[in-house]
Amino acid sequence: MTVMKSLMGAAAALALTAGAALAEPALIFDLGGKFDKSFNEAAHNGAQRWADETGGTYREIELQSEAQREQALRRFAEVGANPVITMGFAMADPLSAVAADYPDTKFVAVDVTWLDAPNVRQIGFAEHEGSYLVGMMAAMASESGTVGFIGGMDIPLIRHFGCGYAQGAKAVNPDVKIVANMTGTTPAAWNDVVKGSELTKAQISQGADVIYAAAGGTGVGVLQTAADEGILSIGVDSNQNHLHPGKVLTSMLKRVDVAVYEAMKAGENVETGVFTMGLAEDGVGYALDDNNASLVSDDMKMAVDKARADIIGGNLSVVSYYENDSCPAISF
Repeated sequence: MTVMKSLMGAAAALALTAGAALAEPALIFDLGGKFDKSFNEAAHNGAQRWADETGGTYREIELQSEAQREQALRRFAEVGANPVITMGFAMADPLSAVAADYPDTKFVAVDVTWLDAPNVRQIGFAEHEGSYLVGMMAAMASESGTVGFIGGMDIPLIRHFGCGYAQGAKAVNPDVKIVANMTGTTPAAWNDVVKGSELTKAQISQGADVIYAAAGGTGVGVLQTAADEGILSIGVDSNQNHLHPGKVLTSMLKRVDVAVYEAMKAGENVETGVFTMGLAEDGVGYALDDNNASLVSDDMKMAVDKARADIIGGNLSVVSYYENDSCPAISF
């Protein structure tokens, strides 16, 4: 049985520091926990796949506060964990403070692409490309002509999701109405199931009959309430179709699992630099399985697959929110 070691709390941190040096990878989950059924859980699945295939072990921590970010990085580096894999944009500043102090340690930063750090592998995703596809599906499935978007923490990354989604929906129906809300402005927005439910009900009252949740653990509340209220939802990051079979139209896949798996597989030899995973790299996409097959018509699949090919081939351009910090297709 694979043994995974946790770094939890001050006592565990001290014990880890006192331990012998280890040549094994470490994984730092973002706030919200590794079983958020979304972003963090995708990372967990990738790590577990590596462990199952190799029989290897890895260290991990589920952050409980912002203060633990830099502490966890230093603890893992000090005991020789390599590479140290971090989840989420909020690890950028701690990595900037820590990476240079441990030049022989490789760090992997998922959702960070702007650091000047030679020993960091930085991985970004073309979330707007995958979101464009599910936006098309939302507009095609909508009977009311109104679709919704619920983001987690209000940051450019989540607006990037929403921007692609809106463009895809408007490509199908230029007159579609898009209702958008963010859950909050602090990291608590990633794990607020109650707020997710409340926002879903509010959007339903405005006519939305398909709602895309790009909100981490908060999205669990969105998907649950959408199912309870008889409308469709769209999951994110992990394949969430199974959470409510026949009620989740699709999920926008962000292959965080692949990023983590490949980093662990490469180990200390992982290549550093900046990498982007989009449709062409199978870094993003949409989920189709037995749980949503009845919801996705042949016409819908044909249209979405054509758009996917056109984006990869350069015949269709999806505007990135990052290009000008705005998106005319949607108002947040």
